[in-house]
Amino acid sequence: MEESLQMASSPIITMLEQFHVSPPPATIGDRSLPLTFFDIVWLPYPPVNHLYFYEFPLSKTKFMEKIVTTLKNSLSTTLQHFFPFAGNLIIYPTCTRNPEIRYVEGDAVVVTIAESTLDFNDLVGNHPRDCDKFYPLVPLLGQATKVSDYVKIPVFSIQVTLFPNCGFSIGITNHHSLGDASTRFCFLKAWTSIARTGSDESFLVNGTLPFYDRVVKHPELDELYIKQAKVETFCDGYQPPCLSGPSDKVRVTLVLTRAMINQMKKWVLTHHPTLQYVSSFTVACGYVWSCFAKLRNDGLQVFGLAIDCRTRLVPPIPATYFGNCAAPCMAMAKAHLLTEKEGFATAVRLLGESLYKMLNDEEGIMKDAKTWFKFSFEGKPTTITGVAGTPRLEFYDMDFGWGKPRKYETISIDYSETISMNTTNESNQDLEIGVCLSRSEMEAFIGIFNGELENYM
Repeated sequence: MEESLQMASSPIITMLEQFHVSPPPATIGDRSLPLTFFDIVWLPYPPVNHLYFYEFPLSKTKFMEKIVTTLKNSLSTTLQHFFPFAGNLIIYPTCTRNPEIRYVEGDAVVVTIAESTLDFNDLVGNHPRDCDKFYPLVPLLGQATKVSDYVKIPVFSIQVTLFPNCGFSIGITNHHSLGDASTRFCFLKAWTSIARTGSDESFLVNGTLPFYDRVVKHPELDELYIKQAKVETFCDGYQPPCLSGPSDKVRVTLVLTRAMINQMKKWVLTHHPTLQYVSSFTVACGYVWSCFAKLRNDGLQVFGLAIDCRTRLVPPIPATYFGNCAAPCMAMAKAHLLTEKEGFATAVRLLGESLYKMLNDEEGIMKDAKTWFKFSFEGKPTTITGVAGTPRLEFYDMDFGWGKPRKYETISIDYSETISMNTTNESNQDLEIGVCLSRSEMEAFIGIFNGELENYM
């Protein structure tokens, strides 16, 4: 049954169908995956929302026959290898048991099929676009339910939305405790491979099956982060947060080409020739940080990066380890240090020094794990900016058989002052940066971002 919904400040979204996709029957059995402290810390945080836009003009009939059928069948096969995506987060009301992701026969991913009259070409642009327009395209997580002595929360959902004669979008939402960007990337690479080829043979040959063993064992950290997550509050009507309008926020995509980045690196190294950690990532982050400082120009500015710990643990663990496995790295500075003439170079230096110190500590990456997510600053930050995504993972490679995405958006940056950063759909050497701000601040920020670039070219 089709159901039309009038979204606030948005055209009509028509829901065409909703179904549940499970792994093939009797291929998994009942399984559980205990969460580690890397996962537990994310329990109170909002879900992660992403949108992939594919330019592929077709009618509703062809969309249902060709796109939806292929995605549905390939998703079922993929879930056979990535069972936690079809499972549920299980949270116990005390600290005596670790939360876990549990799959039992019959569990499934809810997939929503919709049609939209939104302007496809507007949505896939880089210019400022109303954030409200994107929210109807991302699926909600299912409702949390109380079951005897635990709370059960769905961890993954999908929405495929047709833009007639233009293309379609694939929206995915996952509970952050399910996994980090690397886990999501492995899942999507498997799904796209299976959709393109019609089977899992190629995926299996590549040897990229998820690694489920819980080799990261720190019971004291598990207990600490369970207490900090306040798991007892989940038993009192918890429901996952969701994005909704109306809002005055707009999102923009800003691009730094390889040529620009090289010039910026050269400029930084001219001012700090002994700096040991100057990468495209730190240069891009440092530049955005200095732009935010110029936008606000007051107080303490903090910038946070996520470090993938898989290869940095002792001993290292496989790149296909399933779950979260990232540590925060923070740098901070008074705004005036980032707004002066060499503010950009200062930002890159501070980020580089923080990374270098953390990655080269003699006691290893886990040294300060007890306080990773309990931030303390010398003063109250005016702006705390984080980064979602990493150029290391090329999410624009997600080709289900109809070409690579025209545009990839991280919608969940709208929850906080977080930017997204990825390679572009045209080159894995260029970087695109997603920013979400109020309309008035966005106009000023774009002016600063574009204007300051001239100083380094």
